Amino acid sequence: MAARSIASLTVSFGLVSIPVKLYSATEASRQISFNLLHKGCGSRLKQQYVCAREEIPVARNDIVKGYEFAKDQYVMFTPEELKALEEAGTHSADITEFVPISSIDPVYFDKAYYLAPDKGGAKPYALFAKALRESKRCAVGTWASHGKQHIVMIRPVDDGLVMQQLLYANEVRSIGDLDIPKTDVRDAELKLAQQLIDQQASSRFDPSAYKDEVSERVEAAIQRKVEGEQITVAEEPGGGAQIIDLMEALRASLEKKGAAPAKGKAAAPAATRGRKPPKQAAEAEAAPAKRKVAKRAK
Repeated sequence: MAARSIASLTVSFGLVSIPVKLYSATEASRQISFNLLHKGCGSRLKQQYVCAREEIPVARNDIVKGYEFAKDQYVMFTPEELKALEEAGTHSADITEFVPISSIDPVYFDKAYYLAPDKGGAKPYALFAKALRESKRCAVGTWASHGKQHIVMIRPVDDGLVMQQLLYANEVRSIGDLDIPKTDVRDAELKLAQQLIDQQASSRFDPSAYKDEVSERVEAAIQRKVEGEQITVAEEPGGGAQIIDLMEALRASLEKKGAAPAKGKAAAPAATRGRKPPKQAAEAEAAPAKRKVAKRAK
C-alpha cells in the first residue's frame, strides 16, 4: 500500500524554499493493545473521573486543568487560556545552522519523519540532499506543530531526507549524574574483549535481522484464544552456572562462537581443566571393550 502524506511544509534556509510532503517514519499502530473488561461478564469498562473530596463522578465539561504550585494548591486554566499559550502551527521548517551529523548524540533523537519532494520541489530537494550528503552535515532548525515548537534536524538517508525531532537539552539527563566508578582494565581482558567484538562485527546494521518475538508470541496466543484453545504458561528454563571471573566469561564467549582466544600465559578455562581431548577420551572408553575381545579370541 502506498504511503500517505500526513502534512505539507516548506524547508527554508536563506532565500531557498523546498516544498516537501511529510510522512511518518514509524508505525506505532503495530503495537498490540488490550481493552479493560469486567472479569465477571466480559463487558468493556468506561473511564470515570471521581472528585477526591466529594467522592462523586465528575462530567468532562466540569473538568479544568490545574498546576500544583504547592502541596494541594493549584492555579486553574481554562481551555481558552491554554490555547492562547500554544505555539501557532507553521508550515515551515526554518533552518538555522548546519552541523556535522556525528556531533548530535542519538540520545537526543525523538520522532522521525520522511520528507519527499512536493510539486515543483524535486530539483531543490535533490540538490539539498546531495549537498548534505557530500558535506557530511545535517540541517538543524525549528518547526511548530500541534501547539508545540520542536527542534528538528534534517539528514540525508539513501536517496531521500529524514526530519528528526530532537529533544531539548533540559529533557536529556547527563550521564555525569550517574555514580560510575573509575575501574582499571587489564590488557589481557581488553584483548579478549576486542577479539569478541571483531568476531561478531558486521559491516552495517540490518534491522530486518531482528524479530519482535514477544509480539509474535502475544499474537499467536490471541489467535489461539480466538479459536477457543486453552493457553498454558510454560515454566522458564533454569539459568546456567554463572561465570564470575571476567577473563573466564570472555574466553567462554569466544569458544561458544567457535574462535580460539588469543594466546597468552593465562590459564585455560576452569570448565575444561583436566579433560582429555575428544579423540583420547574415545580411545580410553573403547580400551576395556578391546581387551575383552582379545581375551575371548585366545
